[in-house]
Amino acid sequence: MPQFASVPRRIERHRPTRRGRCLALLLLVATWLPAIAEDPQTILHLLDYVAVDYADAVEHGQVKSADEYAEMLEFTARAHDQLRTLEPNPRQSQIVAEAARLMGLVRDRAEPDVVADSAAGIRRELIAAYRLALTPARPPQIAVGRALYATHCATCHGDEGRGDGPGAVGLAPAPSDFHDLDRMARRSAYGLYSTITLGVDGTAMGPYGHLGDDERWALAFFVASMGTPETRVEDGARLWSRGEAHGLFTSLGPLATLSRDEVAGEHGEPAARVFDYLRTFPEAVRPAPLAFARHQLAAALDAYRRGDRAAARSAALAGYLEGFELAESSLASVDAPLMREIEGAMVRVRTGIENAAPVATLERETAAADALLATAQERLAGATLSRTTAFVTALLILLREGLEAILVLAAIIAFVVKTGRRDALPWVHAGWITALALGAATWLAATYFVQISGASRELTEGVSALLAAVMLLYVGYWLHGKSYAHAWTHFLRDQVGQALARRTLWAMAGVSFLAVYRELFEIVLFYQTLWLQAGTGGRTAVLGGIGAAAVLLAAIGFAVFRYSLRLPLAPFFAATSLLLAVLALIFTGHGVAALQEAGLFQTTALPFAALPMLGVYPSVEALGAQAAVLVAIAITIVAARRRATALADPARDPA
Repeated sequence: MPQFASVPRRIERHRPTRRGRCLALLLLVATWLPAIAEDPQTILHLLDYVAVDYADAVEHGQVKSADEYAEMLEFTARAHDQLRTLEPNPRQSQIVAEAARLMGLVRDRAEPDVVADSAAGIRRELIAAYRLALTPARPPQIAVGRALYATHCATCHGDEGRGDGPGAVGLAPAPSDFHDLDRMARRSAYGLYSTITLGVDGTAMGPYGHLGDDERWALAFFVASMGTPETRVEDGARLWSRGEAHGLFTSLGPLATLSRDEVAGEHGEPAARVFDYLRTFPEAVRPAPLAFARHQLAAALDAYRRGDRAAARSAALAGYLEGFELAESSLASVDAPLMREIEGAMVRVRTGIENAAPVATLERETAAADALLATAQERLAGATLSRTTAFVTALLILLREGLEAILVLAAIIAFVVKTGRRDALPWVHAGWITALALGAATWLAATYFVQISGASRELTEGVSALLAAVMLLYVGYWLHGKSYAHAWTHFLRDQVGQALARRTLWAMAGVSFLAVYRELFEIVLFYQTLWLQAGTGGRTAVLGGIGAAAVLLAAIGFAVFRYSLRLPLAPFFAATSLLLAVLALIFTGHGVAALQEAGLFQTTALPFAALPMLGVYPSVEALGAQAAVLVAIAITIVAARRRATALADPARDPA
């Protein structure tokens, strides 16, 4: 029957012979098969044993259990010898020396906290020196761990993890009690993962290497958190929402490799309570967006004071992209003026860094931005959103992002149906269907495989928006040319002008793809953040908002498609080309703003509020690009008219 135990422990005094045989066998295997010693995971497993169980062997310089103490001597010696057989590394000799010191501490019966600190230090050095990957690839799913525990562990450890299951009767050593807070405070999630993977010699705890890696991590995190008092978890959640320990828990690494005692000893009790909360809810390891933004602003100011403008710029940019922007939609639904004020304040901080402003000026701008962010945190009520706010935010995100895509698709589909060119429909449909498939792949990647950075997100959005703008201009020019009757007649006579038609169909497919994928990319990332902010109680509201927005978008698309077919031919072409020209302007504004936010080039701010729905952003660069597009639109109108005039004159008709 499986049981979790960090070492072969507490074998009753009437069974020392079995323990001796197990230890002898381990030593014999280590002697005969030196290749086993080359596995760093085995060494980490031994060090974890020592850090956790030494307290059961020695107290105040006196041996409490001869058997446990003999184990500690053997395991520290094995760890030392195996470290010497590892692949050569510049830090290997230092680690071996520290292992020798650990052996000496155990021989001298040092205090348990001293031995635990030494073992933990060697473990950290080993991980760093050999760049060992000891963290889960994605946040462990506690629900999966709970189900696995019920299937594989509850028989011995009990339903609540107190070591009192029906299968525990007669077992020696007894199954671990996961509610033993002192003992569990010395355990890391990786130590539990290692125990699950390798098993424990001399006990009923066998290896569970047949479980998938994600399953073993899920089980380890569940076991690590199941005895944690709810009050500690609640305290940790409150501290985390206020920004406590965000600089420490920026990834799953510390949650997996540190123990609660290590966190408390190095970073204090508040950080330890945050640690308990995050091990219980590892999906929240990413700092709350606004708290992260404040932390990065402080880091930017500190770097600027040191004269490191590059680091200051990077931190300020990360605070905006990886922090504030992820909460922007949520904040806009409850206090849009505050959202715009923060956006401007953070732009001023970045501009000050770019322009080498005096330190006093940047301190003033940073303090102003931080105060606004603190107000925003209060407005959003910390960790979760109300159900109403979650519903409205989810609805507005999809409605806002989907409207542009719907307009583009509806205009193109209406055009090809109205002109009898249904052979073009597969091209259009292929574009948006491909975008949907890639959007789903983006969601899977962002959720399970990679962390898409803010800069990458903005770069993708910016480039795709500008490409879409170029294609919209081309298709708009082509449609505008057909708004003249003689031009349309000439078009039909040439059967759409084969070469031109083919290029246009490709352009339509490209616009269809880009219009949908650009919006999906942003929607995926916004909804990921909203899903976490809404919490368990608000997720139904989020789904309701998405459903309501989808219905509204379908109705808008249907109306645009149906009534556009009733328009006379020339006005239809003219209206459609005008719509695409306006969307090209909007996409250009979005694209330039996104590239500015990605830090690709500087922002020269102007003193007025942004109008994102119209693609208007208060910067010289964004407005300059839109002015250039207006000029391009004017040129296309003139060119279309000249071509129409030429086609109206039979003497000039190329046919």
